[in-house]
Amino acid sequence: MFTCDINRMEDKITTFSKFGDTGKGGITRFSLSPEAICARNEIKARMTKLGLDFKTDDIGNIYCTLEGTDPSAGVIMSGSHCDSVRQGGNYDGILGVLTAMEMIETIVVNKIPHKHPIQLVVWTNEEGARFEPAMMSSGIICKKFTKEQMFKSEAKDIPGLTFGQALKESGFEGSEENRMNPSKTTGLVELHIEQGPVLEEGKYDIGIVEGVVGMINYEFTFRGQADHAGTFPMPYRKDALLAASEALLFLHQQFDNLDRKLVYTTGKISCHPNIHTIIPDEVRFTLDARHADPAVIKQCVEIIKSMPKLWAGCEMTYTEAWARDTVQFNDKFISSVKKASDELGYSSFKMYSGAGHDAQYLSEVIPTTMIFVPSRGGHSHCELEYSPVEWCWKGANVLLNTILDIDQY
Repeated sequence: MFTCDINRMEDKITTFSKFGDTGKGGITRFSLSPEAICARNEIKARMTKLGLDFKTDDIGNIYCTLEGTDPSAGVIMSGSHCDSVRQGGNYDGILGVLTAMEMIETIVVNKIPHKHPIQLVVWTNEEGARFEPAMMSSGIICKKFTKEQMFKSEAKDIPGLTFGQALKESGFEGSEENRMNPSKTTGLVELHIEQGPVLEEGKYDIGIVEGVVGMINYEFTFRGQADHAGTFPMPYRKDALLAASEALLFLHQQFDNLDRKLVYTTGKISCHPNIHTIIPDEVRFTLDARHADPAVIKQCVEIIKSMPKLWAGCEMTYTEAWARDTVQFNDKFISSVKKASDELGYSSFKMYSGAGHDAQYLSEVIPTTMIFVPSRGGHSHCELEYSPVEWCWKGANVLLNTILDIDQY
């Protein structure tokens, strides 16, 4: 078994934490921002120094390739993204890039033989924090979105700036012929932090990711009647906020009776007119529910559809905002991750990802899997996000030996 260099791993994490440093332990590194371009230039400098071929495609995805001994062999890819949410952490996305960089550097420095070309990939605009939607460029590659429509997406921080314009100004716009080609690709292994507390609580070194859970997202609207808060008697009121509160409690009670692995969230709510002297006449909230078993998701939908249409005298309507089916990763690749973990003597746990990743789109066109490393306290998408270097290093070791095992297929 081969291992990476823990000191090099720490250097990579420390160096990239400076690009967008908030001064509070985290980063703000929006896609194609000056901070992200600094990170991209550092990736280019380090990988070309190792002798890798550097290319970008027409949507800014980066491909750094270490050639193998078999010219006919398909590319084995590994990587993630380098953009972040506002005041995010130093591990989400970027750790998948850094561990792939360290994996490749270990192969180069130790002259480890390999047949397949091994490629670092950095996907553009995974978070969607600056340009919506999330997973934009991997989505274009996998025909989830059209390039023409995505290039019109406007930045949230600079009014009028489009994704297409920002890409052109970044210096990382390449050729369409450089895009990932499924027919010439053996597969993808993406390492990521767990973004939850399961691995740390269970004292597991490695998460073996079997897939990405299915999810639904609904928006509920409650329409009542606006009246004076001080003069309108309580029995005659149609308070939309009261109605929404009762419905939300009902959903929680019903969902709590389903599988314990079901997670659900109301992350967005609006109240109109939102004035303290007026009874609310319209309230909206979202409901996001996630589970690996399609049967459980179906039960959630059935509960929603069977809800009363009248709450506290207010009419309720709902719409499905979006949904995704559960994604299953490649069994053979999953076995390679398990084999690498076991042979390195690391404890592991098979699990599903509750969050979306570029890998879920890629899994529809090439063999794919993911590796998770624990997140301290389960924190992510915030400045508390942290994984000690030893945890990251163990993940890099599993990634290295997984890639070398796939190379033998």
